[in-house]
Parts: sequence; structure tokens; C-alpha cells
Amino acid sequence: MANRFIDRIIHGPSDTVDAPLGGSRREAIQRLQVGASGVIGVLLLVALADSLRDQADEADAEAVPEAVATVEPSPTPTQPSDPLVEAGVVPDLPSDPAEAAAQDDPVLPEQGVGEAGGGGEQ
Repeated sequence: MANRFIDRIIHGPSDTVDAPLGGSRREAIQRLQVGASGVIGVLLLVALADSLRDQADEADAEAVPEAVATVEPSPTPTQPSDPLVEAGVVPDLPSDPAEAAAQDDPVLPEQGVGEAGGGGEQ
């Protein structure tokens, strides 16, 4: 230990410092340079994003709001229509409720009396 101290006094500090996790002086400087360049890069990206946002805000402020129509639209008679009926998806329904109430009874399947294995009543 004393030999290192005397050697350091006589020859000055060396480039290779015995540090268990610190590495050499050159590696420490390189780590500082990489960290500083990373911080500067992030600051530049934030500044770029801020300037883009300012330009977008200015463009929104200068934009003309939606213009009002100069000619009034002519009133068209609004007729209730069913788009499904127009497309032919839904069959035409009777217009009178009396016709709708006078429908036939529902068609039921035959009971199968007398069929082989039909399971009907006997």
C-alpha cells in the first residue's frame, strides 16, 4: 500500500486507476460523453416536438371556420322511408292494422299419424 502511495507521488496519477467497478479513466470519460449526448438528443427531440405543436396551433388559429351557406336550401318534403324495404330486404307489410290482425293461423307441421317410426298417436 505504501509502495503505491509513493509511486503515485513520484510518477503522478496513471491512466489505469484500480477501481473495482469504475473502470479506467478513459472508460469513465466515454460514459460521461455518451450520457451527455443522450441528454442533449432528448432535449433536441422535445424542442422539435414543441415547435411542431406551435406551428399546428398557429395553423388552426389562422384557419377559416366553416363557411355558412349563402343560399338557403330549398325545403324538401321529408317522407318517412324504410331503407330496408327500399332495398328489398323486408317484405311489404300491410298498411292497415285490420289486415294485419286478420291473418291466418300459423301453419303447423303435420303430426305424422300412421308413419313408420313417426311416434304419432295411435
